[in-house]
Amino acid sequence: MPSLRLRWIRPGRLAVIAGLIGTVACAQGPGDLPLLGDPHLNIIPRTAAEAARIAAATALADDFTTPQAFEGLPAGAATVRARTTADAFSDPSGNISFDRELDFRVGNGLFRKLWVSAPSSTLASDGLGPLYNARACQSCHIKDGRGHPPEGAEQSAVSMFLRISIPADTDVLMAGVAEYLATAPDPVYGGQLQDFGTAGHVAEYRLDVAYEEVAVALSEGESASLRQPTYRAADLGYGPLHPDAMLSPRVAPQMIGLGLLEAIPAADILALADPDDADGDGISGRPNIVWSVEYGMPMLGRFGLKAGTATIREQSAAAFSGDIGISTPLFPDPWGDCTAAQTACRTAIHGDDAGQGGLEVDAQGLDLVTFYSRNLGVPARRDEAGPEVLRGKAVFYQTGCTGCHRPAFVTHRLADQPEQSFQLIWPYTDLLLHDMGDGLADNRPEARSTGTEWRTPPLWGIGLTQQVSGHSTFLHDGRARTLLEAILWHGGEAQAARDRVVDMPAADRADLIRFLESL
Repeated sequence: MPSLRLRWIRPGRLAVIAGLIGTVACAQGPGDLPLLGDPHLNIIPRTAAEAARIAAATALADDFTTPQAFEGLPAGAATVRARTTADAFSDPSGNISFDRELDFRVGNGLFRKLWVSAPSSTLASDGLGPLYNARACQSCHIKDGRGHPPEGAEQSAVSMFLRISIPADTDVLMAGVAEYLATAPDPVYGGQLQDFGTAGHVAEYRLDVAYEEVAVALSEGESASLRQPTYRAADLGYGPLHPDAMLSPRVAPQMIGLGLLEAIPAADILALADPDDADGDGISGRPNIVWSVEYGMPMLGRFGLKAGTATIREQSAAAFSGDIGISTPLFPDPWGDCTAAQTACRTAIHGDDAGQGGLEVDAQGLDLVTFYSRNLGVPARRDEAGPEVLRGKAVFYQTGCTGCHRPAFVTHRLADQPEQSFQLIWPYTDLLLHDMGDGLADNRPEARSTGTEWRTPPLWGIGLTQQVSGHSTFLHDGRARTLLEAILWHGGEAQAARDRVVDMPAADRADLIRFLESL
């Protein structure tokens, strides 16, 4: 296990951390608490002068007549040019060196690789499944963009699946974490349902989605229609689900800017948490605290729709295992998500290779895919100085959207990751959990996230969704067909902001959408 750089902070600055961790938070010095570890080595500490500059650069805007300084470069020096093709999310970080771009290209090859079942003459590509959701990472993250729900009775759900878990009494590894909600995989179907099987292996299910249209009246006589989804695990291949099974639909998210999100200091994320709504603004973001397989300790969750994973490397390894059935150093089982009840899957011939330490993807391969995922560039803003965009930005602020969609951060200084080091970035997320109400609830907890809570998704690149992915569906399950529909689904902590959008003049709504499309 690699060593982890722990950073320390006094509770007077971040009182919210107190109570997150019990026995795990061993005091390092008088009055000090750990920040759960930033997932980086070789962090160069900030100076006091730098901290002051950062506070000024990331302060919320109060002038909407012109763009903020460097706002057009959402990833700082790592920003890439805004293409007009479907490849807009597939360029490497704009500040990457020639040598490191070669690693990016090799990682891209592994990301795009189509895996086949074992045994195969192509030893470097066998090991698929036996149960799986896709044959390649790119199959779900099409063009490195977001997936979509199945459309029509004949279309398979390649870029969408159902997570599954059952309640558990305790989790020994997380026993010291306050408000942790213990769960366990379904004893037969594991942690997610796979809708494909290799030859001789029955798929676990077929995702069945039905929609009901719900009309929403808007100001000035306008209206919108939301589609309320119902999900069913149909054609179960291995018997009934556990009676307490909890299902959660998940669409593959876009991949851009992940390395920059990982490089945001944990202290800066935790400083935004307000679990008791002490400031009275109705927003009470909470950090998710998850068990890191990579580091063997509780850490701040950043990735996944409920912030259920701490690092890009672990997220990549979990996808290899659960989505494709490929083993890696972090998840070495060659049968992926198959459970002990699925004996045919576990006893099948797998692609584990003695030359790769008995794995299907060795540490070098996993590192290359991680490097690729970390360095997918964020496109430059479009028309950020346009009058409609600036008016829409003002509406975004006045409506209260920045309470969750925090515009800007400055990343750590990282000695070994120049692309992500000390960049002013504009992701429009706080990476915290927020209660989004019953309308968006999946009723399935994940670590500290309840069944109504979701991580604030980054908004950068959201205006390029149609161009990159060939559709414009949003939210965790793709139910929203437009950005306006996505806003109208907001509830819980965002209910007041959603209602303001409903009641505002139609021209303001149009400007708000124009601003989002510019991101």
